[in-house]
Amino acid sequence: MAELATIARPYAEALFKASGADLGATAAWLDELAAIAADAQLQQLADNPKISDQQVFDVIAAVAKTTLSDVAKNFLHTVIDNGRLSALPEVAQQFRALKNAQGGSSDAVVGSAFPIDAAALAEVSATLEKRFGRKLNVSVQLQPELIGGIRVVVGDEVLDTSVKARLEQMKVALTA
Repeated sequence: MAELATIARPYAEALFKASGADLGATAAWLDELAAIAADAQLQQLADNPKISDQQVFDVIAAVAKTTLSDVAKNFLHTVIDNGRLSALPEVAQQFRALKNAQGGSSDAVVGSAFPIDAAALAEVSATLEKRFGRKLNVSVQLQPELIGGIRVVVGDEVLDTSVKARLEQMKVALTA
């Protein structure tokens, strides 16, 4: 079977071209649909041969918090009709990558053991933008296993200043 990235690429590129100047709104509803589609129970429902494509669409549309535009409805119908619902999270990821490439920015995930307030996040964001040399769309994930510090992932680059990483470095140094 083809890899999800290979399956998702044409959908992401077509949606990117069709979105035109409305990339932000498209990214918002696509992320929401991707989160819904990633649910294991929904996947099980969609894989049930007794459930029609329209019923799957109706369930997703009912769960969605935002009202779906005609473009969103058509896109969702296309994905469901082609049996590609499981690829929707990957489509959303590739769409964001295309959107970021056009805007000259990147997504950054900051992992922290503790919640970060808005002022501290703005300071961290400014520092990270200097460090990585580009505009960053920063999101925060709580990761208590880090103990302290932060772990930043930007694309395939990782900046790990967490206590956990430092303890791992000490462990390696002591056992070498």
